Amino acid sequence: MRTSNPVLNDHAFDAQALDPAQAMTIQGTVNKTILLLVLVAMSAYGIWNNPAGLSAWFWPALIGGFIMAMVTVFKKEWAPVTAPIYALLEGVILGGISVFTERAYPGIVGQAVGLTFGTLFALLLVYKSGLIRVTDNFRMGLFAATGGIALFYFVSFILSFFGVRIPMIYSSGIFGIGFSVVVVIIAALNLVLDFDFIEQGSRAGAPKYMEWYGAFGLLVTLVWLYLEILRLLTKLRER
Repeated sequence: MRTSNPVLNDHAFDAQALDPAQAMTIQGTVNKTILLLVLVAMSAYGIWNNPAGLSAWFWPALIGGFIMAMVTVFKKEWAPVTAPIYALLEGVILGGISVFTERAYPGIVGQAVGLTFGTLFALLLVYKSGLIRVTDNFRMGLFAATGGIALFYFVSFILSFFGVRIPMIYSSGIFGIGFSVVVVIIAALNLVLDFDFIEQGSRAGAPKYMEWYGAFGLLVTLVWLYLEILRLLTKLRER
């Protein structure tokens, strides 16, 4: 199994539960995904109502979230503890980004949230209907596209320290908007791979803690999709 989500890699479901009653299930993963989303919403709502506290919490949440993500990736059995902590920290980051974006463009956050969950449910229906077949070529193509985007963002981040910025990509012009549309599509299609990966994991009889790990991986994609949709809407508002 392969997915372009770095969290849900080829070896994520190598372990198997000895007791079938303690094996991973799709419903269990769905329940834990909902719980993680609730935790994200709780901490984001706290920052939304008290943005003054963001200056004290943003960088600790950013660094702590990255650490929790790495720990979860390399210690999957710790996911029942690390995934909820990651969700709470990620909520602080998303809440901070959202509150300042909302101030600049009223109503944009509601639109971004609606489009994110609308995309999630639409692609889930498409996946379950079989309209999109998750083939090896599909996985490899999406893996390459996602890796390319990640590399581009990383290089852009490094160049920013030297005062170098790529204006066409981040501008509200046609090229910038087109780039964001492509990234949103790539992020959305990653959801399909995540659905397939979680389904395959449940069939393989992965241990129960992998429900938390699968939910964590899906949350990573949803956070990325939300941020990219918010970026796209911001560019459209600027025009």
